[in-house]
Amino acid sequence: MKRISEEYEGLSKQLKIIAKYIEDHRQTLVLERITDIAKACEVQPSAIVRFAQRFGFSGFSDMQALFREAFVPSQPNTSSYQHRIRDVIARQNAPLSNTDLAQSFLAACQQGLDELSQTLDPVAFDTAVDLLQRADNIYVIGVRRMFPIASYITYALQHTKKRVHLVSGLGGMYHEQIRSIGEGDLMIAISFQPYGRETRYCARVASQNKAKLLVITDSQLSPLCRDAASILTVKEGSAFAFRSMSSTISLCQALFIALSYRLELVVEETRDAVSYDE
Repeated sequence: MKRISEEYEGLSKQLKIIAKYIEDHRQTLVLERITDIAKACEVQPSAIVRFAQRFGFSGFSDMQALFREAFVPSQPNTSSYQHRIRDVIARQNAPLSNTDLAQSFLAACQQGLDELSQTLDPVAFDTAVDLLQRADNIYVIGVRRMFPIASYITYALQHTKKRVHLVSGLGGMYHEQIRSIGEGDLMIAISFQPYGRETRYCARVASQNKAKLLVITDSQLSPLCRDAASILTVKEGSAFAFRSMSSTISLCQALFIALSYRLELVVEETRDAVSYDE
């Protein structure tokens, strides 16, 4: 998957489609036939073979064997949540109640958390904590749906003695807010498909100024990953075409807790000398 990420931009359009499919379905790839994958990607089976050979395998079966070694069957509770969602959808002969809608969405959140627990990369996570610990300044960028996540992790990190800056873009001033980023600093870029152009711009500036880049995203093939020092991927659950944010915010909380533990920090609310009322 690392090689696919590194060479993704040089692939043909067909091979990019196959790469994205494999990235999204690597947990179940060992169970699928080449014809199933070809149909899902709307390509000929020969294109799947070419893809495998492009990365040094003799053919599809040889590539599939690599994924078989890393295959982890889904836990029963993940499967049961999937079935619950499908059961609710199947009962849509009548309008869904508010409780049905809530239960379906909560089940999707749980599914995403289960998958994050199973797929979290310990090396990438350790690297991310190292980056946070060593950074002189931490800049955080996330736009639109990811703005609340960026705001939260900024708030959490401000309970440490780190200098933390939320790149809000207020007044369109993304450039001005990151102009001082440089070597020794860290940018946390949080972006999911379709990957906000503002986040991509800030990540480019950070890399050009020799700052480190920690990316939280939904795919190793994200355009943000190219210059990242650490990549943490999250597959959020979704219900009724609405994606949860619970797994992403949980990952950010886990980062803060791990950093706090590393710093031997006592986590408590900061206290002002006087209250706002005074």
